[in-house]
Amino acid sequence: MSKLLAGQIGKPHGLAGEVYVVRISDDPRCFETGSRLEHENGTLLTVASSHVHVGTRFLVRFEGVDSRESAEQLRGALYTRDLERRALGDDEYWQKDLVGCTVITSDGASVGEVTGVVEAPAQDLLVVVTERGERMIPLVKAIVPEVDVSARRIVIDPPEGLLD
Repeated sequence: MSKLLAGQIGKPHGLAGEVYVVRISDDPRCFETGSRLEHENGTLLTVASSHVHVGTRFLVRFEGVDSRESAEQLRGALYTRDLERRALGDDEYWQKDLVGCTVITSDGASVGEVTGVVEAPAQDLLVVVTERGERMIPLVKAIVPEVDVSARRIVIDPPEGLLD
């Protein structure tokens, strides 16, 4: 079973054992109350409470961690197990599963390969390396009508000028 990087624990917050955690996972629900995460040292941690502090930064308290001193010992990476990822709805994808997919147009022309996903305010953007350089493609149904993760293929119907 593979591990996925969920976040990075930083410094403690306050005196009651809370820590700042920067979310790296594309699923913010990995820090919901009751979620189990594995610390880089192999310790399993259960989220007692959490809330968004700013952007992708959370304030998290773990079960059994009730002092600033014990929270200080938690600095480091947090992982979630691949098989423990939540079930996805229709038209939802894990970012890591999109990276490496081949992108083609609806008429079959090769566009390039997905190298990343950017979380933008309006919608996520596929980062695609083409022969002409890097392009950002909005991940919306009108432009990306088909995503086949198992075949590692994404079909796009780009509006005029998107790939120029």
